[in-house]
Amino acid sequence: MAFISMGITVFGTPMTRSLRAVWALEEAGADYSYQRIDLRAGEGRKPDFLAINPGGKVPVIKIESEDGEQTVPESAAIVTWVGEHFPESNLLPPPTDSARNQYFRWIVFAVAELEQPLWTMSKHTFAIPEKHRVPQVVDTAQWEWKVAMRLLETGLGTKPWILGDNFSGADIMLAHTLKWGTAKAGALDSVVLTEYMDRAFARDACQAAIAREKVAA
Repeated sequence: MAFISMGITVFGTPMTRSLRAVWALEEAGADYSYQRIDLRAGEGRKPDFLAINPGGKVPVIKIESEDGEQTVPESAAIVTWVGEHFPESNLLPPPTDSARNQYFRWIVFAVAELEQPLWTMSKHTFAIPEKHRVPQVVDTAQWEWKVAMRLLETGLGTKPWILGDNFSGADIMLAHTLKWGTAKAGALDSVVLTEYMDRAFARDACQAAIAREKVAA
């Protein structure tokens, strides 16, 4: 049974990991509102937002339901939450499906392996205070990025999606990270991964999510 909510609010910033949350909600056909958090203007550090997410980061969703109010931060957790509470979306394989184990494998890989070097590059070029940056690690991060891409390419093989024939929340995480990589590290240098990324971003739900964030920008 789908989660019956009184309201879902996405707190996000366009052109960030927030797209993952909006994309998942669009795949689910869920009703939600979008509240833009201007991180550059310091809104992520304001008390009102810190009360929602003490980490001061986006995305985070707030769910208001008959059972009360809850918040879910972290894009991987949000995508999984959407899959769990909107099972008709097929974003999360059911517990009886062996593909569920692979879902968790790849969604963790997206955050721990594929995304990590990109975030390292970002942190040591602009995201953290200059006095804490170590420019020399950027070359290492670029090497790690290429290693992670090769692992993903092997895991994908000839399948259309990472779990096989069915698109899932893991594909949202992986494809978005690949798109981030094209902006941060250049072309993917892999026909398989480029076609996979393009296939994911061509989905109607992804295009709707991009359009929704543009309105909020």
